[in-house]
Amino acid sequence: MPHEMIRTTVEGEIATVIIDRAPKRNALDLPMWIALGEALSATSANTGLRAVIIRGAGEEAFCAGADIAAFARERGTPEREAVYGRELHGAFQAIRSCLHPTIAACSGWTMGGGCGIATMCDFRVGSAATRMGIPARKLGIFYAYEEIDPIMQSVGYAVTAELLIEGRVFTGEEALRVGLLSRLVADGSVHAEASSLAGRIAEGSPLSARFHKQALQKLRGPLPISAQDRAAEGAFAYTEDFADAARAFLEKRKPVFRGR
Repeated sequence: MPHEMIRTTVEGEIATVIIDRAPKRNALDLPMWIALGEALSATSANTGLRAVIIRGAGEEAFCAGADIAAFARERGTPEREAVYGRELHGAFQAIRSCLHPTIAACSGWTMGGGCGIATMCDFRVGSAATRMGIPARKLGIFYAYEEIDPIMQSVGYAVTAELLIEGRVFTGEEALRVGLLSRLVADGSVHAEASSLAGRIAEGSPLSARFHKQALQKLRGPLPISAQDRAAEGAFAYTEDFADAARAFLEKRKPVFRGR
């Protein structure tokens, strides 16, 4: 499903996937999530590539995550939730399983699903102006096991708890210190460094890079997730808390969580 706001450019052996919705901090609605997954699957299938960069349009934001304003038309029924959950998961896993090393150019706002996209990548480049966080608690959202796992692998239990339970937002310096970012560069230099990093990777053996990427992921082993666990992942969509929080976001008010 081609989408004008998900663009892929190729220069030599490096592909760049651009989330091009700067007026909304590059937030993704469902068609964009689908297109993002397809873009990463396409780059993965292109064995002539050696590295893939994911970036947002402009300098202000990498990606602000899901477009909450679109939830009313995209979610809310079992049928819609099944489609949304499948496509969201598919996009994340297309990034995670990409054959080539992936680099997130985390310029500015890297929040919610945007932080999820970044943590699916092998490298994350940011600056002092980068802000990384997952405000799931503000919406009553449950993150899926496979999307939590790479965060845990990168930063450990304590920092993952800060992200998901406390809802802490990390500055660029803090994100580097705890491992959310791979490296920190000067403000305005994130995209240039991501390109330089991709170039250095492309100079090496693609077979070596692909093997080591797969080996690092396989060492984790399969996640111990039961059918009951799977069912619980999507249960938030039918809670009063989530419904009120989504409305509160649009109405610019504080949500009221009642635990039901």
